[in-house]
Amino acid sequence: MKSPAFRLFSSSLSALLLSLSVTAGSAAEKGFVDLFDGKSLKGWKHADKHGEGYGVKNGAIYCGKGSGGKLITEKEYSDFVLRFEFKLAPGANNGLGIRAPKEGDAAYVGMELQILDNRHPKWARLQPWQYHGSIYNVVPAKRGSLKEAGEWNYQEVVAMGRKIRVILNGDTIVDADLNDVTDPKTLMKHPGILRESGHIGFLGHGDYVEFRRIRIMEFPRAQPDNTPPAGFTALFNGKDLSGWKGLPKGPLANPAKRAAASKEELAAAQKLADASMKEHWQAKGGALEFDGKGQSLVAAKDYANFELLVDWKIKEAGDSGIYLRGSPQVQIWDPFTGKKDNTKVGSGGLFNNKKPENPSIPLVVADNPIGQWNTFRILMTGERCHVFLNGKLVVKNTVLENYWERDKPIYPSGQIELQNHGNNLWFKNVYIRELP
Repeated sequence: MKSPAFRLFSSSLSALLLSLSVTAGSAAEKGFVDLFDGKSLKGWKHADKHGEGYGVKNGAIYCGKGSGGKLITEKEYSDFVLRFEFKLAPGANNGLGIRAPKEGDAAYVGMELQILDNRHPKWARLQPWQYHGSIYNVVPAKRGSLKEAGEWNYQEVVAMGRKIRVILNGDTIVDADLNDVTDPKTLMKHPGILRESGHIGFLGHGDYVEFRRIRIMEFPRAQPDNTPPAGFTALFNGKDLSGWKGLPKGPLANPAKRAAASKEELAAAQKLADASMKEHWQAKGGALEFDGKGQSLVAAKDYANFELLVDWKIKEAGDSGIYLRGSPQVQIWDPFTGKKDNTKVGSGGLFNNKKPENPSIPLVVADNPIGQWNTFRILMTGERCHVFLNGKLVVKNTVLENYWERDKPIYPSGQIELQNHGNNLWFKNVYIRELP
């Protein structure tokens, strides 16, 4: 049950969003900042350009006929209310990218909200999630609010955490909670719906479209430590080791060995492991702190499909990792000092993968400087996972191999373990969202 404080916050937020959702020109837009000065593309950049790309005329940004590509804001945005007007040529197709990185297809590595002349006969047989306002391939929009081609439309997009709302000409056509998207194929195909921030941009597809009166209001995202975001549960309460246990030494660190052990053997080994945990792990200053001795720390419950958030910090030459379903591992280490073979290979990779089709090395180095906090966002569903490090996608739709039994797929469920290699470690803000 949600607390009264949470219900009050939710009610207040809904009221705020409702008050913001006014029709164009009806009230003073206090707090909004112009993204377009009406004269130039100042504050925007072509992430890629096809033909003429985008230009400015008559107080509007236009996407040229037969050209396009991505025109994105120089700045990145997280939570916001975006307002703009657009006008479509007959049959025109474009898109609005939100929380998108500069590189890649925004429809997948970010989110694309469709901009489309729904009324044109050539679009009569699209999928529901392809029509105007839809989160492409993820959430369909309600139809019927788009004006005729050649007329100006007013659109508002509200992005608050995982809540995405699209209002077209005063009518709400999308009101989505992305936490409700649990289909494994969709989650693996669209890692961008997990992103917390990114660029806003127009995604041209060769059709003539105009945009004007583009403005935005940002909302700071303040989340106290060890307080889970909506839809998540905290695995660490910031105060003690409740909900955690120790990892047994020796053969019983292997889940296959544990499965074959007797109840008595397991109980005895777990008792020793828990005693070691209390000696070497402690809650200190709102973080889980490891003294460099003893065994890994284990969440008391097993998990199957999930989204996991973890903040972590290491010292120079540090080495650690996150075990998923009891199998190693999403790598944590120091890519900067040159003291190990991981120089210039960042954290986040699936270190123990061996098959060439399942890369072990992360896509980019996204680590913060040693001694600073880093954030993982890990999505595990079926055999595959995404890994974000500090907001950058470092592992995309990759199989996590079974380290313990190479001839078998990863176990369908298992432990989450905070690994150590005999060095000081810190973890906090450990949150999980279970998926079907």
